[in-house]
Amino acid sequence: MRTQSERWVRVGVCVGAALLIGACTTGGGHSGPAPAQPAAMSAAPFYAVADNAKMNRLYVFGDTKNYLQYMEHGEVPLTRSRIGAGPGGKSLIFGITREDVKGKRPSTGEQVYDGKLIGGADFYGEYFKGGRYYVFGEWQDFKDFQERGEVTYTFTEIGTGPKGETVIYGLNKKTVKAGRPVRLVEKFQALRGK
Repeated sequence: MRTQSERWVRVGVCVGAALLIGACTTGGGHSGPAPAQPAAMSAAPFYAVADNAKMNRLYVFGDTKNYLQYMEHGEVPLTRSRIGAGPGGKSLIFGITREDVKGKRPSTGEQVYDGKLIGGADFYGEYFKGGRYYVFGEWQDFKDFQERGEVTYTFTEIGTGPKGETVIYGLNKKTVKAGRPVRLVEKFQALRGK
């Protein structure tokens, strides 16, 4: 059974998950290359919101549209909940899509939270907490933040959020040397039409 911190580490919101499956070879004496093994499923964007007004909830999104809708209106049309299953006994509220409902499948956010998807090379993650945006370009940095609640290396922009919030870009020993994380800043702004 997973501990609460292990489950928390698995939180991540991700759009564009893909499963790469290799082509099969046929029998009949043909000695072609061995069939490729399926790659691990990976996710790109991931979003989580610690709802400060309702401290007993954690909202998790695997798609940008639902996430931005929640950030603007404070609600989403379709959700799936796990009461008390989050860190510290918080309820998990997953934003889901019509396709998830029609396909009777878990959302990308649920799959990331459950460890069935991992962050890929194009990972982009946001966490909104305490009136601040935390933005990550690497899955491991996002997981470390979930585990510790802190970011060791950051690049901070005060007042650049959509409503004047502070935006904190999570970095690591390697990425901090590059200075301002241009790709993350541009992605954050592009999501909001700036």
